[in-house]
Amino acid sequence: MLTAPGLDPPPQLADLEDDLELDVVDADGLASALGGAQVLFLWDFFSPAVQDAWDAADALEWIHVAAAGVDSLLFPALVRSPVTVTNAQGVFDRPIAEFVLASVLAHAKRLHESRELQRQHVWQHRETALLAGQRVMVIGTGGIGRATVHLLRAVGCEVRAVGRRAVPDDPELGEVVASSSLAEHVGWADHVVNAAPLTPSTTGLLDAAVFAAMRPSAHVVNIGRGASVVQEDLLAALREGRLGGASLDVLEEEPPPPGSPVWDTPGLVLSAHLSGDVVGWRDTLADQFVANARRFLAGAPLSGVVDKDLGYVPRSPAGQVAV
Repeated sequence: MLTAPGLDPPPQLADLEDDLELDVVDADGLASALGGAQVLFLWDFFSPAVQDAWDAADALEWIHVAAAGVDSLLFPALVRSPVTVTNAQGVFDRPIAEFVLASVLAHAKRLHESRELQRQHVWQHRETALLAGQRVMVIGTGGIGRATVHLLRAVGCEVRAVGRRAVPDDPELGEVVASSSLAEHVGWADHVVNAAPLTPSTTGLLDAAVFAAMRPSAHVVNIGRGASVVQEDLLAALREGRLGGASLDVLEEEPPPPGSPVWDTPGLVLSAHLSGDVVGWRDTLADQFVANARRFLAGAPLSGVVDKDLGYVPRSPAGQVAV
């Protein structure tokens, strides 16, 4: 197991002590521990240490990442290898969908403005928007995207999904727009939510051309990866009044340096990459790994298997996550 200094290993691992020889290491100790290891549990899920120690992985069969996104792990040698990669499929779906709903509601009800007026001791009556009937475009058709679509529809929003390829009639989502034609369709939306995994096709997906095609009142929410948004293009659109606002839980650089313009750009609301981190989230992640380890020991199929070429867990034609 790879952990970070100050990040304790989860107590749930004690349930595996009779069946697995467990070795908890930090990044500096990973290379010496990988030799002969069959399983690697990445508790420190953003660490680049696996690539640095890869030459020592002579018996590795399975890596489990305690995160939804695996973009920071999928270096070329691992992708080419027979090692199976699994992720925290499903753990963050509902928490992040709720965070998106909160972000959309806060924008529609102008809650951030109210807080700032309170700070200034200003009592100012304003009108707010009715969320029911507003149009939301959700980029990403995995578990997080689907949970977001369902929740927004439940409060009366009209929602369209955007995926890697166009689908005329997805069983859950209806028509899915191809991300390659995003600029042609994004003008429809009052809110644009990025919930896509970071892959070559989603890197820089929201760029100047896409922002130019949005409504001037549109609100952008990013809970996917910072690199999916061309940050300078977004900031320029906000500064020039060509967008209504943005709520960013992820950035190109985290945390942003003190002098970064993201701190003070008008209409930009930041949160510290916490959209999925509800109370008890680490326990849920640990329990998921223990359950998957039981499958591994029994020779059963693992859950949440990542297609290393695609960079995420694929779904079957029926819309279900492949087990």
